[in-house]
Amino acid sequence: MWGTPGHSQRELVPSVPHLNKFPGLNNLDDIILSNQPLGGYKQPEVVQPPPEEEEDADEEETEELGHMDTYAEYKPSKSTIGISHPDIVVETSTLSSVPPPDVTYTLSIPDSTIQNGLLSALQLEAIIYACQQHEVILQNNQRAGFLIGDGAGVGKGRTVAGIILENYLKGRKRALWFSVSNDLKYDAERDLKDIEAPNIPVFALNKVPYSTSEGVLFATYSALIGESQAGGQHRTRLKQILDWCKPEFDGVIVFDECHKAKNATSTKMGKAVLDLQNKLPLARVVYASATGASEPKNMIYMSRLGIWGEGTPFKTFEDFLHAIEKRGVGAMEIVAMDMKVSGMYIARQLSFSGVSFRIEEITLDEEFKVVYNKAARLWAEALELFTRAADLLALASRKSLWGQFWSSHQRFFKYLCIAAKVRRLVELAQAEMERGKCIVIGLQSTGEARTREVLDENDGHLDRFVSAAEGVFQSLVQKHFPLEKPKKEKTLFNSLFPSLSAEPVEYVCVSVRLMPFFFLPLAKLEELKQGLLSKIAELGKELPLNTLDELIDRFGGPERVSEMTGRKGRVVRRPDGRVQYESRAEQGLTIDHVNVKEKERFMVGEKLVAIISEAASSGISLQADKRVQNQRRRVHMTLELPWSADRAIQQFGRTHRSNQVTAPEYIFLISELAGERRFASIVAKRLESLGALTHGDRRATESRDLSKYNFENKYGTKALDKITKAILGHIENKVPAPKGYPGGEARFFADCTITKFLNRILGLEVHQQNSLFQYFTDNFDYLIDKDKKEGRYDMGILGKWLELSFVLMTHGSSSFPSVLSDGVVVSKTGIKLSVKVYSIWNGDKCKQVEQGQECWLGMRLRQYHMLCGALLRVWKRVADVISDVTNSSILQIVRLKTKQNSKQVGE
Repeated sequence: MWGTPGHSQRELVPSVPHLNKFPGLNNLDDIILSNQPLGGYKQPEVVQPPPEEEEDADEEETEELGHMDTYAEYKPSKSTIGISHPDIVVETSTLSSVPPPDVTYTLSIPDSTIQNGLLSALQLEAIIYACQQHEVILQNNQRAGFLIGDGAGVGKGRTVAGIILENYLKGRKRALWFSVSNDLKYDAERDLKDIEAPNIPVFALNKVPYSTSEGVLFATYSALIGESQAGGQHRTRLKQILDWCKPEFDGVIVFDECHKAKNATSTKMGKAVLDLQNKLPLARVVYASATGASEPKNMIYMSRLGIWGEGTPFKTFEDFLHAIEKRGVGAMEIVAMDMKVSGMYIARQLSFSGVSFRIEEITLDEEFKVVYNKAARLWAEALELFTRAADLLALASRKSLWGQFWSSHQRFFKYLCIAAKVRRLVELAQAEMERGKCIVIGLQSTGEARTREVLDENDGHLDRFVSAAEGVFQSLVQKHFPLEKPKKEKTLFNSLFPSLSAEPVEYVCVSVRLMPFFFLPLAKLEELKQGLLSKIAELGKELPLNTLDELIDRFGGPERVSEMTGRKGRVVRRPDGRVQYESRAEQGLTIDHVNVKEKERFMVGEKLVAIISEAASSGISLQADKRVQNQRRRVHMTLELPWSADRAIQQFGRTHRSNQVTAPEYIFLISELAGERRFASIVAKRLESLGALTHGDRRATESRDLSKYNFENKYGTKALDKITKAILGHIENKVPAPKGYPGGEARFFADCTITKFLNRILGLEVHQQNSLFQYFTDNFDYLIDKDKKEGRYDMGILGKWLELSFVLMTHGSSSFPSVLSDGVVVSKTGIKLSVKVYSIWNGDKCKQVEQGQECWLGMRLRQYHMLCGALLRVWKRVADVISDVTNSSILQIVRLKTKQNSKQVGE
């Protein structure tokens, strides 16, 4: 939108805009930047350069977007106390462009704690702003809360401990600390001890002495929805907590790893988090998480931020959610900036300097492809048999049936995708260990459920490795193959045909449209089911084994691998070659403590391979710490892409933390199976939103090189629609099908959402899914390129700083809001700019003039206007005004940099 493509020269004219043509804003000194000119103007048509120049310009911009620096080194700007953090810490460029509020709070933390560096300057800054925000009472009479979005390694634990200590010294001697695991209670005690506050006791919820008047009550989120075993007075854990706090409680409540409370309206846990905050309105709430919320809808539990509700532009959370989602990723970046400016949010992370990211795409061998194709054909047959059985039964409702079928289908092929990478991962890992490094492998699931099933079937004996994929398929058929009508439908049939329902021989009623009823013995359906199970058992002989067990076996057994997972047992190969099941428990240790012991073995170098699952990914530090014996560089391999960015960030943060000798290397392993990009797509989508909110800058996640796999957006939906219609012969597609494309079956994409398509494509044979996926991505890329050329692509905050020679700021440079005569709150900082547009007017009468608007054709200068500051509070008003004059409420978010290197971000 900035000037004519192919020309970089820009000029500015310090003229006053025509405010009289902007209804409702005639008194504003600050005007909104829009990709539509103000005052009813429409964009003039601009002569396009030849295609070659346009393509070159696109390539140049893409290159700049990919390589420009995303983070800025972070130093506290207004807090002046404390010793520098031991490692380089950064903040996203977007957040760094806005300042935090002035410091008005005075700490009570002892000087010795500060001078000895027990809390770094960064941690002290967060403590100050949290306590300062806690002095604010919202219009709903609840105390304002604070969100710590610091990444792993910045030291959220010590920061939280510091907030508790500060309040303890102020006389507020009770605090609540919620986290994801009971084991983290020991970390809380360590953090308090590390800042010289060991006199503050930490109690587990089930052991809290109700006679005590001080200390920290530590509990897990799951405990919030639990019930006391004893019943009676403290029947629910939530009531137990409230009774300990008392109604007038004004101490600290910490929601550590608060993303675990997401989806507050749909989970008991989330509702309990909201309920606790509502019943203790004066509590000093701190939300702490490196991930914050992966999507705006997951912010619902952060009720104390005061972004929605009474006295805000958004009456309800739903209003806020609608406004954010309507504006896309760029809107979330503005939210993060606004939260920082308002003093309710801080988000720093360790510099990624020295950290390497790469995607390793795995080539499949022919033997694996043969097995995969057999599985795809058998699942196609299973789909046909399930459909046939459902038709024979004339099932009226099939939602549950197909939900189970496609869920199992997805899990089955996910296990196959993972198994395809095991051999290559072991090769890479062994090569890295030979170079003097050590390995951390991230998994999401352990496959224990299937192992336990086989164990139970064999009376506790197991002499072979188990295939999790086979188990998923078998379980689906055994439990969900249609053999009879659901109870409701059966009751109806019996009421219609009482004499038939009393017959001793079992029959199945079949109705086909208006055809007469006829009956089929149930034995026929049972025969179909058993035939399918037999084929699954035959296929199972070739299916890959449980990934976790196979990995441990390939690396030399449990003696060489530190396993940190939630499973209770595993299948192992003994030195004599025998295979057997064994418990993971060690004498005198619970499973949780076994994980801690395994971590110690890895950190001292006794074992050089660590495998962690989601169950162990919270709170475990595996970095090359300067204080441990094993200081080899960590190579963190993600064999199984997580289901969400919440989980991804937890695992990535295990190996990149403060006080490390070397930064880790990250390797994401993705097979060449087109369908596996489904999982990469989930991560990319969540990381996009996550980076925008947690660290305030969408570009921060693009450096992880996963954004190219994000298909769950409007472009993916449009691309799917185009290929579906083209394959079905409904349209002529401008994008040609790949060479050798074998065609596809309509059942995989007719009436499919993009999510279902990316799931179900896994069920095609390898060559089919790769060709179909190529066809899909060709259309996907075409649509994005088309929108980019037409200026309609939402890039979040524009990826490059616009260089200008002149900036006009009205009312000085203060960024605090002011209320104008029309009641609109806007920033006092206004930026007006004009860019050179080469003459294209040929003397014909301008269409703008015919429509009663001002003509831009032939003018050498174009004016744009920019609004900066706390924009969240004026979004609705601004959007309404823009919509009135331009028929569009879309505001492009941009960065601006003058030749004097002054930076602004706004709309």
